[in-house]
Amino acid sequence: MKLPSKVTSYKESVISKFPIVLESLSYSNETPRQLYEKEKQKFNDINEYMEVLDALFLLGKVGYDDVLGELYYVK
Repeated sequence: MKLPSKVTSYKESVISKFPIVLESLSYSNETPRQLYEKEKQKFNDINEYMEVLDALFLLGKVGYDDVLGELYYVK
């Protein structure tokens, strides 16, 4: 996971991508695939996207509904 440091700038870090996912999920719940397809031009690759989702889930900002298979924004 790329975190800001002397070598990695904030813009290159995973943290800079948090608002992309959070803003999108604040409007509507989406499956992980739908969200990636909609926002994939803003990510370097799917690995970076998954790192962002992992970090947001661990921070308690994003949840996953097992029944619907959708991500949702935790307020």
